Order: sequence, then structure tokens, then C-alpha cells
Amino acid sequence: MAATVRPVAYFYLVVEDRPGEAYRLLAGIASGGVNLLAFNAIPLGMAKTQLVLFPDDVEQLARVAEDQGLALSGPQHAILIQGDDRLGALVDIHRQLFEAGINVGCSSGLTDGRGGFGYLLYMRHDDFDRAAAVLGV
Repeated sequence: MAATVRPVAYFYLVVEDRPGEAYRLLAGIASGGVNLLAFNAIPLGMAKTQLVLFPDDVEQLARVAEDQGLALSGPQHAILIQGDDRLGALVDIHRQLFEAGINVGCSSGLTDGRGGFGYLLYMRHDDFDRAAAVLGV
């Protein structure tokens, strides 16, 4: 399988850093039928955490967020790459971006344990369209 590259929207909210915050958010949006492509929790100091949602359906997340009174920030944009795991897969991606002079501000990836990988790339808003074009989106 060749890698698939696609732009994805993400939304975030900042919560108190205490047990159960991610659970409450995830349970609420799951009960509203929102499927996530990815999820991330980022500590912001000792007292706050940023919860980041990458919905499969942006409109569905917006409806559920409104129904549940969630104050989401976004959408922001990232690039999701999924494909067969192989030695050097990320090297090729970063080489293309480097050659185009695009800086990756943040990234996160993992293998799925079955021979595949997923990789999220974040870059400055001004570089997003160029990065998407370079990666064939």
C-alpha cells in the first residue's frame, strides 16, 4: 500500500490537569457519534492540559460540541500520512519538506503493530499550502 497523504482539521481546548478530563471529553464526543482520526493531550505547565481532537467529520464534531457546550478552538490544519511502515518512511517525507524549505513545527507518529504507520505534521499556517502541495495533497 502506498502512503496516503491528506489534510486534516483539528480542534483543541484547554482543561484543568486532573484525572478524568480526557475521559469526559472523549466519552461525550463518542456518545455524539464523532469518530476521531487522532487525539493528543499536551501538558501546559503544572495545572493545564491541551486536548487536541482530529475528527473524521468536522461538521459532526461542531454539532456535538455545540450540543455539549464545548468551547473548541479551531479549526487548525495538519497533514496526516498513513501507510506501510518501512525503514526510512519518515526520512522521505522530511527530505521533501526540507528541499522545499518548509519547517515542520511539530510532528507525532507511531506504528500500528501490524506493519502500518500514521504520522501527523504541523507547520506554520503560512507554509501549510506549500507543504500539502509538496507532499502531493
